[in-house]
Amino acid sequence: MKTKLKYLFLLISGGLVLTLFNTNGANAQVVNLKNFNPKSGVSLKTDHDHVTVTWPAGSNSNGRLVLNLSKDAPLFQSVQLSSNGIYKQIINDVAPQFILTVGKRDLVSQNGWNIFFDKVPSKPHHSYKVDFNKKDVSVSTSGSRTTVTIAGVEAPNFNGDLEITLYNGQPLFNVAAVISTQIDSTAILYDAGLVAKQQPVKTVSWSDVYEHLQTDNSNQPDTAKNLAVKYRTIIGSNTGGSIAVFPAPHQYFYPLDEAFNLKFVWYGNNYRNMLTGYGLGIRQELNGDKRYVPWFNAPPGTKQRLNFFCLLSTGDAAGLLANVKRYTHNDSYKPLSGYKTMTSHFHNEFIMSVVLAGKPVPDNPSFVDVFKRLGVNIVHLAEFHYTAHPKGPDEQRLRELKSLFEQCRRLSSANFLLLPGEEPNEFFGGHWLEFFPKPVYWIMSRKPGTSLVTTDAEHGKVYHIGDKNDMLALLKAENGLAWTAHARTKGSTGFPDAYKEEAFFKSDRFLGAAWKAIPADLSQPRLGKRALDLLDDMNNWGLQKKMLSEADLFTIEPENEMYAHLNVNYLQLNKQPEFKAGWQPVLDALQQGRFFSTTGEILIADFKVNGHQSGETINLPADGKSTVSFKADWTFPLNFAEIVSGDGKKVYRKCINLNYTKAFGAQTFTVPVDLKGRTWARLEIWDAAVNGAFTQTVWFK
Repeated sequence: MKTKLKYLFLLISGGLVLTLFNTNGANAQVVNLKNFNPKSGVSLKTDHDHVTVTWPAGSNSNGRLVLNLSKDAPLFQSVQLSSNGIYKQIINDVAPQFILTVGKRDLVSQNGWNIFFDKVPSKPHHSYKVDFNKKDVSVSTSGSRTTVTIAGVEAPNFNGDLEITLYNGQPLFNVAAVISTQIDSTAILYDAGLVAKQQPVKTVSWSDVYEHLQTDNSNQPDTAKNLAVKYRTIIGSNTGGSIAVFPAPHQYFYPLDEAFNLKFVWYGNNYRNMLTGYGLGIRQELNGDKRYVPWFNAPPGTKQRLNFFCLLSTGDAAGLLANVKRYTHNDSYKPLSGYKTMTSHFHNEFIMSVVLAGKPVPDNPSFVDVFKRLGVNIVHLAEFHYTAHPKGPDEQRLRELKSLFEQCRRLSSANFLLLPGEEPNEFFGGHWLEFFPKPVYWIMSRKPGTSLVTTDAEHGKVYHIGDKNDMLALLKAENGLAWTAHARTKGSTGFPDAYKEEAFFKSDRFLGAAWKAIPADLSQPRLGKRALDLLDDMNNWGLQKKMLSEADLFTIEPENEMYAHLNVNYLQLNKQPEFKAGWQPVLDALQQGRFFSTTGEILIADFKVNGHQSGETINLPADGKSTVSFKADWTFPLNFAEIVSGDGKKVYRKCINLNYTKAFGAQTFTVPVDLKGRTWARLEIWDAAVNGAFTQTVWFK
């Protein structure tokens, strides 16, 4: 007997609920439209147990998803994109699928959820195919995006919903299994992708790590393959067009010591012997870089977003990959007038492992080419990390420093500065970095009877440092800076809190601390909360400290997944300093707070409070009524900006909802804000892929 469909519309709490049911009562589905705005430009159509969602995708084009809500059918019955008013099917009969790997976080031995020194895969862990039993459906509008939410996502000790978010203005959507657990001390990883019973694409393409497009057009698909690729993207193509699958460019990559390319995409049959059928998607290597492998935090009750993005095109894979690359400026840092890009904290150990190891010294080392390709103007190294002789013998230490200075001088050029630096981890407590505005010879020991400063014909001044007072004297004498590396985690657990009352920390020579996305937590709308919380604490301490971003990476090679693990500081510099003249302007920009930090996708220019920029101290009006202005430039659609302020005790947040924005925008914002009683304020901006940028602080008298 042919099944017929009837529709029942009910007004519930002022919202529309659409119930689709068959005359035989089977497979009834409820589509809640209470929070859907039909004026958003998105249209909905229902037919039997299907929901068709069409959204404006830019360039007079529309994207379309036909969702099959039948229990055993693939969710994406058809994925389409229109060109010149004609819809072309990109892919059909595929299901979003996920593998959740669950392990145990060490919350006892070090510092709770902020721990980095954890080796989760060395402890018992289990991988599960995430089940999806399609249940209640809702469609909601939030600014320029539409989200289809389908209940019924389950894995052992986890449950939640599937969310499909469509972005007006682009043929872009995000697929997320949003799940929670009540089990404490949980760490997770996930793999994901689109899977079909039969091969759903004619060809699969990707960029290899050397940026050459590769294509597999085999009609005899074998078992699934894991690939090391550039741009973290796998593309499937058919006659109607192409679909790219890729992760959030930074959020998906939990912190590691190495940025090795661990084959973060996959395609083919029977992935991990867990996903039946042919698919393509993203993946994580369970053992990471085989050093410390902390995975993602999943605290009880948090909504972990296991997600990936899809981008559509009616063209070929090469054109679609070019569109994907736009979201990360081709995995580089976009030039910004009046600014130079600076990144810090690299233990590549070129001096000890190559120059002083007697190996051939290349004219153009690959690590320099990597930084130039990324668009980095200034690199601050952290050499001699447990590989050299910081305490002497004196001759050996001076020889190592001289080699470092010579190579930095040789490898610097008109628009690239390679600058010496170390992570001394002596005298102050915890781990910290130093940065001098010129080559400085110093030895991390001072024998009885030895002067703080000696001189010789070859090196000039040589400093002998025996304690924290000597170290502060050196920083003052040479106008250097120091700051806490990876504060409150790793080797700096408990710092800078433990020395915040020390003279060296209160000195203007101690810059503050550094930001990196440690730990990783897929429920957070921002990265690096640990470090941002510290910035707010330091602001409330009233010491006018700064927080630059850091990488803290070892090997730097073209084959690596550098961009995902990297971040930069945009320093206000109209001119690139030359190595031979010293780089004092770089340190001045840091010390004066004239910079912002970013993962790369969001740029913040001209941030001001009442016309004054970060690093300045100003008078507030008596009533506290103020104006925050800033110019933002972005790729992914923005989620929110937040004006963060404090009064010396508490932290206050004014959230600016930016979900109306579309991809690839630029806008100047002017925001009235009441800052009465506050002593400082700063700004953060975060986008739909949890990429972000933050400024330094403006201070109030």
